[in-house]
Amino acid sequence: MSKHIHILGICGTFMGSIAQLAKAMGHRVTGSDTNVYPPMSTQLELAGIELIQGFDPAQLDDKPDLVVVGNVVSRGNPAMEAVLNRGIPYISGPQWLAENWLHQKWVLAVSGTHGKTTTTSMLTWILEYAGFAPGYLIGGVPGNFESSASLGESDFFVIEADEYDTAFFDKRAKFVHYRPRTLIINNLEFDHADIYPDLAAIQRQFHHLLRMLPADGLLLAPNGVAAIDEVVEQGFWSDKQTLGDDWQVKLHAEDGSQFDVVFDGESAGQVTWGQTGLHNVSNGLAAIAAARHIGIAPALACEALCAFKGVKRRMELIAQTDRVNLYDDFAHHPTAIQTTLEGLRAKVGSERIVAIIEPRSNTMKMGVHRQQLLSSAQAADNVLWFESADAKWSLKAELDKPAQGSQVCTNLSELVASAVSNLGDGPAHIVVMSNGGFGGVHNLLAAAIQELPHE
Repeated sequence: MSKHIHILGICGTFMGSIAQLAKAMGHRVTGSDTNVYPPMSTQLELAGIELIQGFDPAQLDDKPDLVVVGNVVSRGNPAMEAVLNRGIPYISGPQWLAENWLHQKWVLAVSGTHGKTTTTSMLTWILEYAGFAPGYLIGGVPGNFESSASLGESDFFVIEADEYDTAFFDKRAKFVHYRPRTLIINNLEFDHADIYPDLAAIQRQFHHLLRMLPADGLLLAPNGVAAIDEVVEQGFWSDKQTLGDDWQVKLHAEDGSQFDVVFDGESAGQVTWGQTGLHNVSNGLAAIAAARHIGIAPALACEALCAFKGVKRRMELIAQTDRVNLYDDFAHHPTAIQTTLEGLRAKVGSERIVAIIEPRSNTMKMGVHRQQLLSSAQAADNVLWFESADAKWSLKAELDKPAQGSQVCTNLSELVASAVSNLGDGPAHIVVMSNGGFGGVHNLLAAAIQELPHE
């Protein structure tokens, strides 16, 4: 039966995807948020979903049948307080999805600290290419699809399995609701310091997930990662294949743009694609292995990845001139920054790289990883860090190291001017790294490089 579902915090990648799935099920969907900006706002509007700026309680006067609450919403939010006071039924996004759709599907879940969005996109594309018509929910905008979520036309559903907490009233990780049959754990490091006090707390959530994996389910994880091994050692009842042992790669290009896939010691296919970096090779290998679990031959999966178009905001080329390329990337953790920049360095050789990094995530703002930041960006020739007013530590004191090519900026005009001045005369690459809109700096940089002298 069709319902009116209202979503609080609708413009996050996850909740925006929930909105699109609910709309596809035939429900009337509305939603509100404080940060309404593309690409998610564009997707929602194209889907016919009404967006409301802010959390004024008046948005509930239309009396929705159910309110789905995003994890950006907390007590004190005016709309949420009205939901509670008026007795309107409410639920978290992960629980709503599990109860209304996932319970009847073979769920393939992609988890881990890094690479979830890209690997989920790869796996979804492999299933689509092989004719499986999967449902999916991806925490980004995949290049091979028109939207970040779809109900699909089969018994298979691919989902990005996030360890962030579910809602203010449900502090478990989102992924405990999904109950996968095929599970990828790409990697496991400390993150989300605003939610978890230490790595052990995150590992506890991952073990909750393993407890739900059926005996005939499959875990795919890299070998030799102590944090993952410790989770498995707490108790494990399913099948497991390792990436790096059962599944291996043989590189034909240092930047990861061409490699063979080897399974159980035998060649299983070759990938030649537009992605770079060993992290993407690992992501692709995990996706190929997961697809095999549901009957897709590795050779066909490799063929699919040759046509993989990437994900928006994952080293997405957004502007270029005859000598400067401008990329947008979502990296917001030292490991992701390092692997992304190293992948670009392997591709472009000695050409100049200028990295512009906004430490924007809650963990970054708290300064948890500040000791690793300088070394994480060593593959760049120059690094410009943006210090926001709400940072809880001094980037200037820690990262302003001109001798190491590292500079802290406090406004966008200074940032753009410094980036342009560091480009040199030859071929150059600017990589903007942030998990937010970054004040529109991408457009400012795109305009600035167009003004540079041509070769």
